[in-house]
Amino acid sequence: MNPTPETIHNRNRTHLTEVLLPSSRPLRADARRNREALLSAARDAFLGGHTDAHVEEIARRAGVAVGTLYRHFDTREALVEEVYRKEADDLCAAPAKLLDQHAPDEALRRFLLLLVDHAAVGKGMAVALESIMATDSPVFDDARTQMANALTQLLDAGAKAGAIRDGVTGPTLLRALGGICAMRAVEGWQDEARQITAILFDGLRFGAPRAT
Repeated sequence: MNPTPETIHNRNRTHLTEVLLPSSRPLRADARRNREALLSAARDAFLGGHTDAHVEEIARRAGVAVGTLYRHFDTREALVEEVYRKEADDLCAAPAKLLDQHAPDEALRRFLLLLVDHAAVGKGMAVALESIMATDSPVFDDARTQMANALTQLLDAGAKAGAIRDGVTGPTLLRALGGICAMRAVEGWQDEARQITAILFDGLRFGAPRAT
């Protein structure tokens, strides 16, 4: 029995969907290793001052073929974006670990310093990141939202423990950190940023129930 036109149309539509949509299956172990190697090599290149490193150089550093790079990332900009996204993801996974290991106020203090370090990473990647700043990529807004949520988590834990003053929000504190880290254009900024962050942290503890 010959297939009807409707059957042929449905088959073609199914095939087209399978081609265009990415597979939800997890990467194989070797593919995952290659992807991680590429991200690590790109990060090292950008932070090492090789901000204009070409895909061939990044693939060589990762020990894979250029074709392998393009199987994971359509463009160099997509690779840059993913490097920054991974930095933000790793950073914002820290609060849960810090709260497991330290008192809430100490966990907050350490995370504030991690944010300063993250700004240093952003400075090292600044030239590379320029390639995606003019696009509609949501990576920067997503990262800021993640950071604000991470700060909110720590502030809430500190306030609940009576170690941090209540009423300060994650977005507000992130804006304060942004002002501090805006100094990164100045040579030797990081040490001064850490000192100002310590003053900011002392202010967050002032007026906390446990501190009175």
